[in-house]
Amino acid sequence: MQHLGHVLHVSVSRNLILKAKLQPKIGDKVVDENLRYVGSVFDVFGPVSSPYVSVKPIITEPQRLIKSTLYTIPSTARRKEKRKYAR
Repeated sequence: MQHLGHVLHVSVSRNLILKAKLQPKIGDKVVDENLRYVGSVFDVFGPVSSPYVSVKPIITEPQRLIKSTLYTIPSTARRKEKRKYAR
């Protein structure tokens, strides 16, 4: 579990906007302080030194998470290896 950042506000499209400390991967799971699943990383934007993160929430009231701290659980999905075909 890694510290993602603090929720700044909710966007027009109902995504949570966070100021991140580290750059997460798109698709990482996002949880709150009580390890309740909040959503997943939807987009990473802004400067590389201090990125912003958009989180697609699954909860009905994302406004209650403003000024709270969120954490990520990195995805463990494996990438498929490319096969080398002999010609």
